[in-house]
Amino acid sequence: MQALFASSPTTLIITAGILGLLIGSFLNVVAWRLPIMMENRWREECAALTESKPGKPTETFNLMVPRSACPSCGHQISALENIPVISYLFLRGKCHECGTSISVQYPLIEFATALLSAFVVWKLGFGWTALAGLVFTWSLIVLSIIDLKTQLLPDSITAPLLWLGLIINSQDVFTHYHSSLMGAVFGYLSLWLVYHAFKLVTGKEGMGYGDFKLLAALGAWMGWQILPLIIILSSLLGASLGITLIVLGKHKRGVPIPFGPFLAGAGWVAFFWGQQISDMYLNSNGL
Repeated sequence: MQALFASSPTTLIITAGILGLLIGSFLNVVAWRLPIMMENRWREECAALTESKPGKPTETFNLMVPRSACPSCGHQISALENIPVISYLFLRGKCHECGTSISVQYPLIEFATALLSAFVVWKLGFGWTALAGLVFTWSLIVLSIIDLKTQLLPDSITAPLLWLGLIINSQDVFTHYHSSLMGAVFGYLSLWLVYHAFKLVTGKEGMGYGDFKLLAALGAWMGWQILPLIIILSSLLGASLGITLIVLGKHKRGVPIPFGPFLAGAGWVAFFWGQQISDMYLNSNGL
């Protein structure tokens, strides 16, 4: 199998795309269940701190249990109804039991994950580097979904992503280890300083601590040198979209827009094209 993948890039890319479909389906589950799991844990911790009487025992709820079901009628999703993209098309975007519409988010995330996974393998080839690139990509996808829906960036994803970047670059895979370590430090501190400066001037919180941790993780993967590019790209993307939505009347002024997806998008672009973008900028300015 290894010889086949190494000798046939087309087979490898197709396999990565199929794997991406399956992973995309799992990412949808994580994006929906993980915030609920976090909320349940917070409630338990609050009850313990306030010495409240324990409530009724709740059923087990994690990434695997219970089985996925329609939120409207409770119909449990069968294996045939859970085939990425295909089942959505076959069911015409509706629950088989009650006819309630199924969010188009599910097939879109599955399809996008498949495309990005195929691209990662095409770009990085067969080997451990490509596997690392896939994990990096999948992590950014699920973080973006969760942040868009809940304005949360779970530590259970950002922290392992940061440590994985440091571990991988201990072998100088994507950048030198010292650059990786400084990237994690400066990534966190740069947004931490912006956050407190903004709060000092305006009295408002411009972003959350999850954004600091995500930028620290991106710095750990790519090194401190790439941080200015990520910050500039994410800020431009966020400002452009925010202004557009306000002008179109799709978003109210003063209502925060999650910054995590812009950091993730900018980080993913920088991961593959950061050096080319930097070189193009320097060349255009005669530097």
